[in-house]
Amino acid sequence: MSIIKLVQAEKVYYKLNQEIKALNNVNIDFSSGKFYAIMGHSGSGKTTLIQILGLLDNLTSGKYYINGKDVENLTEKEKASLRMKKIGFVFQSFHLSPNLKAYENVILPMIINKDILPKNRYQEAINILEKLNLTNRINHFPKELSGGEQQRVAIARALANNPDIILADEPTGNLDEKNEDNIFKLLKKISQSGKCVIVVSHNKEITKYADVIYTMKNGKIERLTDENS
Repeated sequence: MSIIKLVQAEKVYYKLNQEIKALNNVNIDFSSGKFYAIMGHSGSGKTTLIQILGLLDNLTSGKYYINGKDVENLTEKEKASLRMKKIGFVFQSFHLSPNLKAYENVILPMIINKDILPKNRYQEAINILEKLNLTNRINHFPKELSGGEQQRVAIARALANNPDIILADEPTGNLDEKNEDNIFKLLKKISQSGKCVIVVSHNKEITKYADVIYTMKNGKIERLTDENS
């Protein structure tokens, strides 16, 4: 069963009275336990798609379903709760708080999650960091970490509330080749744990790890691989 489904999805912007379709009749679904790669040049619509999937923006027309629920019927409060509990975000720029240690950065998303008791937050953060091989970096500040380590902390933060969906927008854009591979391997492992991992990237290395590959151009999306291939 699909965890995410877009039906005839369109997102239209207007610039100097010109209509720009960032999403153009997109029909796509995503399942749990899969690693999806969405590739395309700058301006193809990839980031707009991630923003829509992450409930950071709304469609101009069409339908968006999460776990069978029509997002359009949700209140802003319900969307915010769904985004907080069900969706984890990873960005090209790590967006770690420079004044917080690694474990404190991971705790941040838990603070607004009433399902995680305050007394359990520290241990939850430590458990996640340990799974990402950051045991020796728990008490380090971001400036004391390498780029690859900072991105792993950012991924740990995305996992803080145990979301079903991980959305990553160019997660290896600031990393060297070795760390690129490490991050893609990690995201692959996360998908194999049962999560739906959707990664936007122009890095062709991602094709080695993705279960399903899509390409975007002018707001349209095309599937390049079969899930069973």
